[in-house]
Amino acid sequence: MEVLEIVLILIEILLVILKILYYICESLYKVFIPMKKKNVAGEIVLITGAAQGIGKELALGYAALGARVVCWDIDKSTNEQTVDTITRAGGSAYAYKCDVSNREEVVKVAEKVKKEVGDVTILINNAGIAPVRKFLDWSVEEIKRVIDVNLMAHYWTLQEFLPKMIEKNHGHIVTISSLASIVTGPHGTTYCASKAAVTALTDCLRLELDKYYNGRSPINFTLILPSFVRTKLVRRANFKFPFFVQFQSPQKTAGAIIDAQRQNVKELSIPSSFSFLIKCLRVLPQKAYDCIHDFLGINVEVDDPSESYI
Repeated sequence: MEVLEIVLILIEILLVILKILYYICESLYKVFIPMKKKNVAGEIVLITGAAQGIGKELALGYAALGARVVCWDIDKSTNEQTVDTITRAGGSAYAYKCDVSNREEVVKVAEKVKKEVGDVTILINNAGIAPVRKFLDWSVEEIKRVIDVNLMAHYWTLQEFLPKMIEKNHGHIVTISSLASIVTGPHGTTYCASKAAVTALTDCLRLELDKYYNGRSPINFTLILPSFVRTKLVRRANFKFPFFVQFQSPQKTAGAIIDAQRQNVKELSIPSSFSFLIKCLRVLPQKAYDCIHDFLGINVEVDDPSESYI
């Protein structure tokens, strides 16, 4: 290797180190002085799973900020109640029944949204299910249902709405994943796996667009990693030290998600303190990590075998 090549490599390494230090300082700066929140008035926000829980609170929150909210849910009646609550308060909202796990249905309903409301500028993939089973108790149909709702639905909605965002150089993708995608546990062989895949999908797509736009992608991405939120998804959870576990309300969680999107935050764990702690734990040897996991005693009991999620 020639001397010039070695010098160029050393310069490149130095530049990378300086960039890393800059981005660390930038992150610390944003902790103490948060970015100004973007105005979302007039934006068309599509939220999957908007009938209840976090999805409903997101719909109410964005509508209160002046956005036009498109609510998707498989539960037609409850979804319409969400929209009715918004419209009675003077907001703008539209209800569409859609099974997001069904690609043909997503394509069909997406076309209706484009014609009747307009092009979606903020897509929030929130819909999800969290059945709890022992691995060998899963049926083929139940496994497929969880993967289709929690993972494949993201592909179908992204395929429908991302192209127009790219064409218009304007858009934001918000992915509701879970801290369970990083910290796994017994009985989570489908839910944790599906959420881990969603986290990877979001990271890959963000990096892919950055590559083709030389780091200046017009599409923003926000990955949300909630812990325990008081919704129907969290059932029969047990903790050795309950006082360590911070259950979040859907309202508070939705508020944090909206703020993160408006500030172009790339990744947010809820509560935010969990992210650093979990990443620190993950660098430990596997046996040490397992020891701490056992000590904390976090466990979710299996569902009644008679319950079906198909």
